[in-house]
Amino acid sequence: MQQYSAIYRDELLNNIVPFWLHKSIDQENGGYFTCLDRDGSVFDTDKFMWLQGRELWCFSMLYDKVEPRQEWLDMALNGAAFMQKYGRDEQGNWYFSLTADGRPLVQPYNIFSDCFAMMGFAALDKIQPQAEYRQIVERTFENILARKDNWKGHYSKAYPGTRPLKNFSLPMILCNLSLEAEHILGHERVNEFIPAVINEVMEVFYQPELGVTLENVNPDGSFSDSFEGRLLNPGHTIEAMWFIMDLGQRLGDHELIKKACNRMLQTLEYGWDQEHGGVFYFLDCQGHPPQQLEWDQKLWWVHVEALVGLAKGYQYTGDERCKTWFETLHEYTWSRFKDPEYPEWFGYLNRRGEMLLPLKGGKWKGCFHIPRALYQVWKTLE
Repeated sequence: MQQYSAIYRDELLNNIVPFWLHKSIDQENGGYFTCLDRDGSVFDTDKFMWLQGRELWCFSMLYDKVEPRQEWLDMALNGAAFMQKYGRDEQGNWYFSLTADGRPLVQPYNIFSDCFAMMGFAALDKIQPQAEYRQIVERTFENILARKDNWKGHYSKAYPGTRPLKNFSLPMILCNLSLEAEHILGHERVNEFIPAVINEVMEVFYQPELGVTLENVNPDGSFSDSFEGRLLNPGHTIEAMWFIMDLGQRLGDHELIKKACNRMLQTLEYGWDQEHGGVFYFLDCQGHPPQQLEWDQKLWWVHVEALVGLAKGYQYTGDERCKTWFETLHEYTWSRFKDPEYPEWFGYLNRRGEMLLPLKGGKWKGCFHIPRALYQVWKTLE
């Protein structure tokens, strides 16, 4: 397995990072362009705050963990300055999107803008500590906790009280977010926070009789027989399981690590397309047609996050199934998502594994999953 380490390192440092460094920076207004065509040319200048926070995190992390390169620090500071100046409303909530010059386009309905802004400024504070960065992290974290039970608030389209479902995404992200900001939030506060998050991810959304982790459950954790209640997102579960494995490592809880590893493997087997290969985007746990028309697409983030989980599962447990699956997934992912002609990887394939869109970045794909995954696999297998 160690042979893969250099492959992932070289791809990160010689392909992915230079692409975003040179193609995404907005020299005029600050911040980052993320709507980049196959060759890296900008095809739309709107700025999505959750992707701004993710790219801020990425270049701060590289400076901290890989090498203190001035160009990486400059890139991080460029994004941070834009976000500080334009990114929030008067209540401190982060907008979903802005124009290139910082005028609000879409209201702060999406709490993940807050999550990744917090993550980005926490990472920047590690390499260039400033009181304002810490204040942003602390205030944003308080806003996230205040909104966590109704995180869309008055922007929600759901009629209140009829089907008040809980969603898996936020507790999943909080697993990782709490560790990213621990140097600001404090060791004790994170320790108090972790058990509840682990319980949410590992128990509340897991349905033992089905052997799957659901995207939505009733407030008491019970099953909702509805489109939303039957929904599975294998990529979310797999990504969450490597977060849990890292938490288990921190806590010295080997049983938790093994449990998360087994659940990751179970999800991968359940979500694998036996006919064409790759992991489905969405499934219905009872085999009904999913409401998402893109259910059978193969997405970049699902596959690279699975590679991280398998590398960590093998490192932490030595389970040979992780090694076998890693080799299978590596071959699938690198042969289909990696662009043989231009830098960076494709994000969207059809069910047969053929390129569906030539873009390298957009409204949902930015400088995050691929560089983070390449870094994690490199360091895990090193």
